[in-house]
Amino acid sequence: MSNFQSRLRELRHSRNLMAKTMAENLGISYRNYQRYEKGEMDTPSSKLISLADFFNVSLDYLVGRSDNPQRL
Repeated sequence: MSNFQSRLRELRHSRNLMAKTMAENLGISYRNYQRYEKGEMDTPSSKLISLADFFNVSLDYLVGRSDNPQRL
């Protein structure tokens, strides 16, 4: 599992959110959200930005390029 998938799942769990709720927040199907978390589908940059904004973390943290979740 890549860092993005594990970080996404970790962030979702840290807020006690269901995958279905995340899909609704992103305006995508539940199945597509599941594919993001499982690495079965590339996540479009617009959705990466939305996820980083939602969780208030940097894009670098979300995709595993940094261990620092703070935005610069």
